[in-house]
Amino acid sequence: MTQEAIYDILRQGLWAAVLMSAPLLAAALVVGIVIGLFQALTSIQENTLTFVPKVAAMLAVFWVSMSFMTATLVAFFTDRIIPLIVGG
Repeated sequence: MTQEAIYDILRQGLWAAVLMSAPLLAAALVVGIVIGLFQALTSIQENTLTFVPKVAAMLAVFWVSMSFMTATLVAFFTDRIIPLIVGG
């Protein structure tokens, strides 16, 4: 296996990780901005007010996007990793 092939597989693996983490990070970003605006408007400075809704939103998004994440990971392994293992 050449160095270019290793870098290509690493790049594709990192891209798969970005694709799988994007929904969770987007949900945390949106909820964080909404809660931050709410805190700024009402002058409520409570740490649990930001933590609990973010975790709840991330769990909901994780549950909804679990099939997408699984399909992405399975496609990466069947297309790139398993042929390398079988091919030697």
